[in-house]
Amino acid sequence: MPYMDLQTFRPLIAPSLLAADPLHLLDEMKAVQMAGADMLHVDVMDGHYVPNMTFGPQWVAALKKHTVLPLDVHLMVSAPTVVAPWFVDAGSNWISFHPETESHPYRLLQYLKSKKVRAGVALNPGTPWQIVVPLLPVLDFVLIMSVNPGFGGQTFIPEVLSKIMPLKALKPDLIIEVDGGVNVANAPLLIENQVDVMVAGSAIFNASSEVGVLPLGRYQDAIQHLRGNALYV
Repeated sequence: MPYMDLQTFRPLIAPSLLAADPLHLLDEMKAVQMAGADMLHVDVMDGHYVPNMTFGPQWVAALKKHTVLPLDVHLMVSAPTVVAPWFVDAGSNWISFHPETESHPYRLLQYLKSKKVRAGVALNPGTPWQIVVPLLPVLDFVLIMSVNPGFGGQTFIPEVLSKIMPLKALKPDLIIEVDGGVNVANAPLLIENQVDVMVAGSAIFNASSEVGVLPLGRYQDAIQHLRGNALYV
C-alpha cells in the first residue's frame, strides 16, 4: 500500500462488527458494505486472553458468503497457533495476533503468508513497538490498539500513536492499522500520523441520525465524515 500525499490520501475504513447489532449482523454487514466500507473488522475473543467471548470461525465462514470485502480478523486469544488455521480455513483475508501470546510468532506469520493471508501483529497500549522489530521481514501490518483489548466503546489513548513513526522508519511499506475509540474527532490525528486503516465500531454503528433516516444513510454519513475530517475539509 503506497503512502500518498495527505491532501489526496483516503484511509481505509474497517467497521468493527463487534459494535453491530448481533441479532441483525448480516443486515448490518451488508449496510456498511453499501455505505462505502473498505474492509470488515472481526474481533475474536476467547474469554481467556481477554475477559470476553465473541466470534468463532463459523461466523467468519458465514459472513464470507455474503460479502466481497476483505475480512480483517483480530485474534485476541491465548493460543493463536491453534486458532489461526480455523480462521484461515473460514476465509479470513487479514489475520493479526498478539505476539506476547505466541512462543513462535515468526513461524505463525510465515504460515499466514503461505496461505495468502495478510499477516499482522497487534500491540496493546502497554506493549512496546520494539517487540515487532525481529518480525518485520514477514510482517504485512501492525494493528495498534488505542484502547485496552476486550471491550468496545472505550476512550481513545492518543499516546499509542508514538509507535507509528519508528515502525514506518524501519519498514516504510508497513501497513499501520489503529483500533479503539476511533471517531470523527480524532480521525485527523490518525491521518497526520500516517495511519492506513482506521477501525471504527461505535463511531459507525452507533452514529446518530435524524428521525426517519435508515441505517444505510447513517453508516454512509459516518464513514464519509471519518474520511472527510481526516482530509481537513
